[in-house]
Amino acid sequence: MINALMDFIFPRLCHLCQAKLAVHDEYICSKCLTELPRSRFHAINMNGMEQRFAGIFPFSRATGHFFYTRFSPVATLVHDFKYHGFPGLARYLGRVMARELYTTSFFADADVIIPIPMHYWKQAKRGYNQAEMLARGISDITGLPVNNALRARRGHKTQTALSHEKRRSNLEGVFQVKGDIQGRGVLLVDDVCTTGSTIIEAAETLWREGAPKQLTILTLGVTV
Repeated sequence: MINALMDFIFPRLCHLCQAKLAVHDEYICSKCLTELPRSRFHAINMNGMEQRFAGIFPFSRATGHFFYTRFSPVATLVHDFKYHGFPGLARYLGRVMARELYTTSFFADADVIIPIPMHYWKQAKRGYNQAEMLARGISDITGLPVNNALRARRGHKTQTALSHEKRRSNLEGVFQVKGDIQGRGVLLVDDVCTTGSTIIEAAETLWREGAPKQLTILTLGVTV
């Protein structure tokens, strides 16, 4: 009754279409959630995301759950949880991904979830790390623990306007391993994969300093 009253006074609206949410909806209405463009990459061997990492570092599987373009609904959601103060939206989307992948073998090799880290000052300014919120949503469904073993030792410039080569240079040496993950299967989580430069730097750091057993990669969005 209290929830119904609060919804009447302060109606919860869909982040995409602004329609009033049903009682069972969280952040996104059922219609908009259904229409989000799934990549289905988890079911495709050497899919478009895995091709970005092939021959660079070892991994068991990789997928971006939704296709991401600049003005797509997925971009709106990412923008909301990164810049408009909606960490719960990121956690919810982590649960969405995990529920849809849970009945597949995607998480089979994972023992622990490691989110791509933010530098301390940037995270302090934002109040949270959106990749960690996605990871915690995945953990809610899978039961896999979240481990912040990967740290950002320094800040770096925004990647948006940089070429692939400059992105790699911008990120060189930015990460370090500060926890014990030796012999454990790692699920590496980030919000969006574009060129893959951030994931490549993080994965190479994990293999060089952490010695995991296996590495699986999951992002909310992936560019076409």
